[in-house]
Amino acid sequence: MKKYYVNNTEQSNKDHEVHTDECQYFKSIVSKKYLGEFSDCKPAIVEAKKTYSKSNGCKTCCNACHTS
Repeated sequence: MKKYYVNNTEQSNKDHEVHTDECQYFKSIVSKKYLGEFSDCKPAIVEAKKTYSKSNGCKTCCNACHTS
């Protein structure tokens, strides 16, 4: 199980990226919301979309859920 977070700051394409706490970019995220512990990124994306409808997985740590 990994801990997942969504970045509160949207990307230039309006996505809010979902990251694990093990991601190389995690420490640089200034404002984030804890989503919970999940076995993979798919349920984390579902949880993130409750807050940000345009949520997307980080290409580095959640590549299976990265769509744009």
